[in-house]
Amino acid sequence: MTALYVISIHLIYIITGLFAIFKPKARLWIEGRRNWKRKLNDRFPANDDTIWFHAASLGEFEQGKPLIEKIRQRYPQYKILLTFYSPSGYEVRKHFSGADYITYLPSDTYRNARYFIEKINPAIVFFIKYEFWYFYLKILHSKNIPVYLISGIFRKDQIFFRRYGGWFRKMLYFFRHLFVQQQESLTLLKKIGIDHATISGDTRFDTVSAAASSVQPVEPVSRFLNGHPCMVAGSTWPEDEKVLLRIFNKQDVRLKLIIAPHEIHAVHIQNIISRLEKNCILYSRAEASDGIDDNQVLIIDNIGLLLPIYRYATIGYVGGGFGKGIHNILEPAAFGIPVIFGPNYQKFNEAIELIRLGGAFHIDKTSELEHLIIKLLSDTDFYKNSSAIAKDYVKSRTGATEHIIGHVFP
Repeated sequence: MTALYVISIHLIYIITGLFAIFKPKARLWIEGRRNWKRKLNDRFPANDDTIWFHAASLGEFEQGKPLIEKIRQRYPQYKILLTFYSPSGYEVRKHFSGADYITYLPSDTYRNARYFIEKINPAIVFFIKYEFWYFYLKILHSKNIPVYLISGIFRKDQIFFRRYGGWFRKMLYFFRHLFVQQQESLTLLKKIGIDHATISGDTRFDTVSAAASSVQPVEPVSRFLNGHPCMVAGSTWPEDEKVLLRIFNKQDVRLKLIIAPHEIHAVHIQNIISRLEKNCILYSRAEASDGIDDNQVLIIDNIGLLLPIYRYATIGYVGGGFGKGIHNILEPAAFGIPVIFGPNYQKFNEAIELIRLGGAFHIDKTSELEHLIIKLLSDTDFYKNSSAIAKDYVKSRTGATEHIIGHVFP
């Protein structure tokens, strides 16, 4: 099985290299790992006490961020190393000021892992949510370096819980402790003999709660709305935009729309504009516009504005549900905003729970979205109840960061 794993790691590198010819993200994945040993030797500080955080991508980084910031505040003697697997995380957060050194994780071969670990010699390691790399974990374990999984989620269809998953289950024993988000994960782990695990909750609740309480006004958005209610549609994909534009192109829509696409390249933005039948303006042009409030739609063509803009929402829509899965619904929920998303949400515990409680809603088609908008705008009690549920849900689940720190740094 180890041989098959090694082959698969090399195949991933080869196939990604082929895709790099015509796929920008694949090219970033390859180029980011080129000459990684030289970069590490040139830039990584020697003989420092280091804590290493590893995240697959941007979403996992957001789960590790509150822990990074809290450790940096309380234990300034440690340097922080942050690694990413995906360009989607690294390219957005490569200038994150909370870490001393940020880089891609080299491919998980024995030689790479041994060189990397011996060079950085971490005191503590945190892997976030889904990351399981055999050689990194094995070598860290052999050197008695404590490795923790934080905000972990396990599902019964994962290979760890299959009859043929014995080799993969070994990786779970390499962790000093596994901090999981909910009871289902803990139960699954105990069934296969993993007792070094506890429920800590999801650190994202700490992130969004703190961020929601400290966001600053976004003046162009205030001018655009001019007192009107609005829907903020965040991290949308073309499938989401088809549904949204069908509704907002109608003449009788009472809401303004702020749309923040997941991809903000010029072709995608222009495609949205071409399908709109209402006046719209780009955020990049909004500050210089005197008549911004004459527009029905504001398109966010910048990165990093979505969270503070959610504070202006009457209703939130989170994209991804008509594709691989929804994006972060906790950000609008933290502001007490009822949240709507598409049908693919089953892998996200917060979505399942918020739907059950009544603070979030899923749709399968345009007519369902239209019905929900009408219901939320016309039924005051229904809206207030949904809003309160969403806000209380986030507030009541904070504290995961302190739980983890209390265990790791007793």
